[in-house]
Amino acid sequence: MSDTVVRAEHVSKRFFIHRNHSPTIKERVLGLFYERHRTVSSAFWALQDVSLEVRRGESLGLVGRNGSGKSTLLRLIAGIHRPTAGRMLVRAGTRIGTMIELGVGFHAELSGRDNIYLNASVYGLTRAAVDRIYDSVVDYAELATFIHEPIKNYSSGMVVRLAFAVAAHLDADVLLLDEIFAVGDIAFQAKCRATIQRFMNEGRTIVFVSHSAPAVAEICARVCVLNAGRLVFDGPAAEGLGVHEALGSQSPALGPPAP
Repeated sequence: MSDTVVRAEHVSKRFFIHRNHSPTIKERVLGLFYERHRTVSSAFWALQDVSLEVRRGESLGLVGRNGSGKSTLLRLIAGIHRPTAGRMLVRAGTRIGTMIELGVGFHAELSGRDNIYLNASVYGLTRAAVDRIYDSVVDYAELATFIHEPIKNYSSGMVVRLAFAVAAHLDADVLLLDEIFAVGDIAFQAKCRATIQRFMNEGRTIVFVSHSAPAVAEICARVCVLNAGRLVFDGPAAEGLGVHEALGSQSPALGPPAP
């Protein structure tokens, strides 16, 4: 479709889990003779054969239990991971802003100021462009008093405020959000919601991961439900949240087998 900005085509993502990892030379030598010292690796499929489209201006919610593949799918869209199978396509020229992991792209030893420049540069902004938004970012994050302190001294709430403030000023076409309301005070959460609403009014695209059904219902008209790495529902938010609730009442699923 002409208004599609993200398309997943039969996407699967595999990770390897290593047990009995033996980092020392002694343990590796012992592993030649004793099984208990050997490293055992097994494949885990975080996503299996997922296909979906995200259209320009859409607010899409990704929901599912822990380990269902939501955050992995966001990382694939962001280009942090590559699919093991299938294709993840993003429209050429699309600027993606991410709020996937708390403090990703930040350096703990650098000040808040330096991290604004560092984080914004990851998204392709020049120093001159960051100069133009710097004051607004600091005001938005409400961290002027601490902006020259190393962020290793920041609380988790302060880090998420700084990260979201940068993301809010990126002029992104697509904004990827992962549990942004799990950290921070009520006042800042309200500011985040107002910013997201502004993005929606401007016709930008949002992909939102959350365990909060009210937050998803507030932001998203469409919901995709993931379960054990598979897409089990794609449709209206109210119906999707019902599917998610029903899955949550079931016993935890085992890790997905390899396809």
